[in-house]
Amino acid sequence: MPIVLKPFRALIFSLALAALGCHAQIPAETSGKLSPELARRVEVLIRSKSSVPADFDMQISPRTKSDVPGFDQIIVTFTADGKSSKPVTFLLSADGKTLAQFNKYDISKDPKLLVSGDGRPGRGGPANAPVLIVGFDDLECPYCAKMHEQLFPALTQRYKDQVHIVYRDFPLDQHPWAVRAAIDTNCVGAQSATGYWNLVDYIHAHAAEMGGDEKSLARANDTLDSLARDEGKRQKLNSDALNACIVKQDDTAVKASTKLGESLGVDSTPALFINGEKIEGALPLEYVYRMIDNALIASGQTPPPPPPTPPAPAKPETPAATKPGN
Repeated sequence: MPIVLKPFRALIFSLALAALGCHAQIPAETSGKLSPELARRVEVLIRSKSSVPADFDMQISPRTKSDVPGFDQIIVTFTADGKSSKPVTFLLSADGKTLAQFNKYDISKDPKLLVSGDGRPGRGGPANAPVLIVGFDDLECPYCAKMHEQLFPALTQRYKDQVHIVYRDFPLDQHPWAVRAAIDTNCVGAQSATGYWNLVDYIHAHAAEMGGDEKSLARANDTLDSLARDEGKRQKLNSDALNACIVKQDDTAVKASTKLGESLGVDSTPALFINGEKIEGALPLEYVYRMIDNALIASGQTPPPPPPTPPAPAKPETPAATKPGN
């Protein structure tokens, strides 16, 4: 029987255990072995707080040195039907009166490096702008289209060169022509960032006209290919290279982008990463402003003043009472 604990028991299977050394081998010496009385207090507490079933055996290691002052660490393993859990690390105070567990994370890396904009057409400020906004986008997604229409003009107008914006592909399975749209825009983007964003702007603005069922899929694909070729002509791109890219429909890069998004916890669109901080769904613009402002301040930059609050609509005047005889 596999050992499975309910979500309530997350105390036991914390993701941070590896950082605390839970997979390290336990020293063979027994000088730190818990007394039977102390081991029972530890076991009773863990079982009660984590609802460990009675048929789960619990093994508690000797004390070993931890990196938390005043605490040693003990390793607890659960066994049932011959199956063992991963080792779980707890902290035990030197006086044996306190049992603790906490999550430990490495924050030494800049969150901005979590997902990069390398190799993607950008808009807004330069690639080294203090704030990098990476959007995982589906060109057939109506919510993405709404965000695209409202959000990015506001950001580029307010922050100008302080933000650099790129899109990464995340076409959803339920959108039949989203992969084609991603490939075609990338074919244009390989030669022109301006052409890429012109095409993205147009597709998002007119996605509803292309249809989304199987009957209209061929028409949508033809329309996307024509739009890409027309934009290539406007940007004076190498037509042979562009046509070859459109005909080939190589989805390797699109799949890699989707896999990257999934590794970052993206499961829906739109999803944005603002210097590594994820934001999903359609949130009010002031929330996005706040995240960008905080990222600017952390980078030693001064955010621009907040946009003026639009005036409240005027209340209609109460009509004057009609005088008798008028």
